[in-house]
Amino acid sequence: MKVAIIVGTRPEIIKMAPLVRACAQRGLPYLLLHTGQHYSYEMDGVFFEELGLPQPHTNLAVGSGTQAYQIGAIITGITPIFEREKPDWVMVEGDTNSVLAAGLAAHKLGIKVGHVEAGLRSYDRKMPEEINRILTDGLADHLYAPTEHSKRILLGEQVSAERIFVTGNTVVDELMLQRPRAEARETGKRFGVEPRRYALATVHRAENTDDETRLRGIVRGLSEAAAATQLQVLCAVHPRTSARLEQMGLSWGAGVRALPPLPYLDFLGLHAQAAMTLSDSGGLQEEACCLGVPCVTLRDNTERPESVEAGGNILVGADPAAIVAGAKQMLGRTGWANPFGDGRAAHHILDAATGARA
Repeated sequence: MKVAIIVGTRPEIIKMAPLVRACAQRGLPYLLLHTGQHYSYEMDGVFFEELGLPQPHTNLAVGSGTQAYQIGAIITGITPIFEREKPDWVMVEGDTNSVLAAGLAAHKLGIKVGHVEAGLRSYDRKMPEEINRILTDGLADHLYAPTEHSKRILLGEQVSAERIFVTGNTVVDELMLQRPRAEARETGKRFGVEPRRYALATVHRAENTDDETRLRGIVRGLSEAAAATQLQVLCAVHPRTSARLEQMGLSWGAGVRALPPLPYLDFLGLHAQAAMTLSDSGGLQEEACCLGVPCVTLRDNTERPESVEAGGNILVGADPAAIVAGAKQMLGRTGWANPFGDGRAAHHILDAATGARA
C-alpha cells in the first residue's frame, strides 16, 4: 500500500508529522506532497527541519492568491503526480484550500481519500474553512473523527458508520513527542518572561483580520486583558495581521508585545508555560486544552466544542469587554481532562486504512 500525505500549511505539517513517522515505522511506502500554500521559510520550511521530517517529494509552490486560484493550481499540479505515482490512499488533514483541492483531485481519479480531523463544524458558512471541511467530508472514503462528538455530527449528516473511525487527534501525538524538547529550549528566557506570568496570543483568521471593527476590538481587548490580569501578552503576529494593522494605522496597545512568526518548538515551549492563551486559532484551542493552559477564543463559534465542554476554553468574540471578562474568568483555571485522544491517532488511522481494524 502506498500513501500520499498532503500538507500545505504549518498546522498541516504539525498534524501530519505523526502520520509520516507512523508510515516510516511500519515500512509503508509514502509520498509527502507539499502544496506550498504556506511558502516562507518561517511559515513552513523550518517546521520540516525542527520536526525531523524528510523534505517533501514535491512542492507545488502555489503561494498566495485567491481561493479559486489556489484550489485550481493545486488540482492542476497534483493530478499528474497522482496519475504517475498511483497511491492507494490520499490523506488530507483539516479544512484548508489544500485539503479540498487534493481530496477532490484524488476522488476524481478514483483514489481513496482519508480525511484526518473529520466531522468538525462551526455552523458558520461564512467561514471558508467550514465549506472546505464539509465538502471534504462529503467526498472522503474514510473520515477520521478526532472525538465521539465529531462522529455524532457525521452520523447526523447521514454519513455511513462504516466510513467513520474515531482516532483521536494527531496534534496530541505531536505534543507528547515534542513537549520535552520544546520546554528544554527555555524560550521564555529569551523573551524575558517567567513561566505562568504571561499570556500567549495569536490573531489570523479572515473573519477577524478582514473586519476592521473586530480587529480593533481584539487589539483593544488584548491590551485591556493584559492590564486586568497583570500578564504581559506575547502576540505571535501572522503576516496577514501585520499587513492589516499597517493598513489601518493601528498598533498593539500597552501590555501587548508583538513577536515574529516563531519556529514550532519555540512557540510550543512558550505555549506550554503560558498562564493563558488568547487566540482565534482552531488548532491552538486543541493544543491549549492538551497542555493544560486555559484558552480564551476570540471567535463567536468554534468547531472544537469539546474544549469548551471540558472546561479549558471559553468563547468571547471580538468585543473588548468580553475579552477582558473571559480572561479574568479563565485565569488560573486547571483540572480538565484532555478530550482529544491517547497520542496514537496516527497509528489508529493507519490501522483503519490497512484494514487492521474492521
